[in-house]
Amino acid sequence: MALIDTVVMRGLSTQGALSSEDKALLLGLEISPRSMPAGEVLWLESADADLFCVVKEGWAYSYRNLKNGSKQILKFYLPGDIIGIRDFGFTRRLASAAMINEGVIYPFSYQQLFELFGRSNLAVGIMATAMRQQAQLSERLIYLGKYSAHEQLAHFLYEIYLRLKRINAVEDNSFLMPLTQELISDALGMSPVHVSRTFSMLRDEGLVIRNRQHVKLPDPEALAQFVEFNDSYIDEFLPPSFSELLKASP
Repeated sequence: MALIDTVVMRGLSTQGALSSEDKALLLGLEISPRSMPAGEVLWLESADADLFCVVKEGWAYSYRNLKNGSKQILKFYLPGDIIGIRDFGFTRRLASAAMINEGVIYPFSYQQLFELFGRSNLAVGIMATAMRQQAQLSERLIYLGKYSAHEQLAHFLYEIYLRLKRINAVEDNSFLMPLTQELISDALGMSPVHVSRTFSMLRDEGLVIRNRQHVKLPDPEALAQFVEFNDSYIDEFLPPSFSELLKASP
């Protein structure tokens, strides 16, 4: 999946807000795909911030290495997500980034980003994507601070489910999740053993079935109700008023 296929851009295109020139600029980011092996580091914290990339295939994540030797995962990136957009306006990387499994990325430069910003409709799409990433990070802080471990994992899994559903990567409430217990523990601040036990609790309650990388939510609505999930922060479609304003703009 490339940037033009992401939910926000696809929505703008469907609503008639993207011109053929807009689409050509987005497709121009697909010129130099890079195949990445599992575990490949894209960049390290404090490295020069000189490019971004769109995930076409595979999963990636951003993280910070802590003084005690542990790792804090900030975000998991799925196909269609932009990695590095949080570094815009900084000379150095705010966090490291690496692939989780084998995949393909499309790198693009600051200059190419400025070209996208030169077209108002694309600028809105890029900014909306960045703001939704920030909203997801903010929500993570809330549920890590207020929820029990049981609820944290349930919330995390339902969020992943929704994100994958929006890119048509869920079938019969099942999806592939190439995350080890260590990666999940680094994201949620639990030990791997605690993650395993919490998965067992959710399984025993009939909310989550996990078999290695395969995850099934027998009743997604029940899982959402369990954590009182509010999906407004993850809604990737722009308000109709945005589309009307964009189509009316010169």
